[in-house]
Amino acid sequence: MRKAYIFFLMVVIAVACSSSGFVIPEPLNNGSPAVNDDPDDADDSVEPEDPGKGRKDEKVYGLVADGNDAGTYDLILAAGYNYETPDTSGEHAEAPFRHIRQSYDKRLKKDVFDFYLHIENDDDRGKPNVTDRQRNEIKTDGHSPDSLVAQYGETLRICWKFRLPAGMKTTTKFAHIHQLKGIDNKAGTADVSLPAVTFTCRSLSSGKQQMQVLYTASNVESDGSTTYLARVDLADFLDEWVSVTETVTFADKGSYSVVINRIYDGKELVRVENARLDLWRRDCTGMRPKWGLYRNFGEKRSLASELRDEILKFADFTIHKEK
Repeated sequence: MRKAYIFFLMVVIAVACSSSGFVIPEPLNNGSPAVNDDPDDADDSVEPEDPGKGRKDEKVYGLVADGNDAGTYDLILAAGYNYETPDTSGEHAEAPFRHIRQSYDKRLKKDVFDFYLHIENDDDRGKPNVTDRQRNEIKTDGHSPDSLVAQYGETLRICWKFRLPAGMKTTTKFAHIHQLKGIDNKAGTADVSLPAVTFTCRSLSSGKQQMQVLYTASNVESDGSTTYLARVDLADFLDEWVSVTETVTFADKGSYSVVINRIYDGKELVRVENARLDLWRRDCTGMRPKWGLYRNFGEKRSLASELRDEILKFADFTIHKEK
């Protein structure tokens, strides 16, 4: 393990020193057409040709910022994750902007990931037919090691930290910061257009802001309805680091638990315990997490004036597969 780590550092250093220009490494499967063209489905239709072949077989996979900002995308890919960013959207086409960066956080006393999203420019993966939303996310997918993707009946314990910016703007539309979704199959026939679980930041008609934990039923085997698992005041999250522990058994009769604690005082902000839910999607090749900011700004940016540029911070992603 020590030799492998030293080798990885040597590779990162070599990449960082090989060119003085700004180079964005291509995400896995970049440019290939989406099998499921639903705007809510993030082109995850990548089924491994031979599941398990060439994959690592460790049970815990972490993605931790290392302070090498220029090598951020290489770090994400090397850890078995993937990313979807609007680095060349709009004005970024002539001067690409790397939307996931690293910085040193004085509160955590460590390096963290910064997720940027620009309201007037950024889009959703460059899709010309999608004019009401934008995204900047990392995820696991069909290219990831087995330990990062749940198969039927398996349980994942997913942990991470995040910090929402002070004064974060929201609308009555969605602003997702985390989802649990299915991976499509090669034929594009899996029921993966809707996430199973979502963390979203939203404004109510009263103007009050909430953090919502949502469960969405299958739109094939059920009615696609959404249930609130938790609704709490967003103010408790703004400008504060929180830690998340999510324990999920992915099955037709699955189980979902999550605890979110504010780090500076330990206050418990959200707790959901053993909610019995259908947490599998028919014909999918696995279930896995996503993080970042994926938000709706209204058709043709009609709600853009209610929003602003945001920088969300994330740290210390780990996934433990319980067998």
